[in-house]
Amino acid sequence: MNLWYVRCVKNITVSVPDDVYRSARIRAAERDSSVSALVADYLRSLSEGAIEFARLEAQQRQVQDEIVSFRARDRLDRAEIHDRAVR
Repeated sequence: MNLWYVRCVKNITVSVPDDVYRSARIRAAERDSSVSALVADYLRSLSEGAIEFARLEAQQRQVQDEIVSFRARDRLDRAEIHDRAVR
């Protein structure tokens, strides 16, 4: 078996109530997976969510920096808003 890379994984110990563990085992079996894989997927999603949040924050800062000035009188009136939506 040729391995092009070695994947580093860390083992962790998590304590949960019996009913939570039973539910996790059932959910894992339904997905043809393991509890460990479910936990790893969940932790991975947390990491990806944090990355996406940081990306959106940076995008928001960029948009805000591009706003030179904002005045209430510059807003479109109701007719102009609906006219733009139709186009």
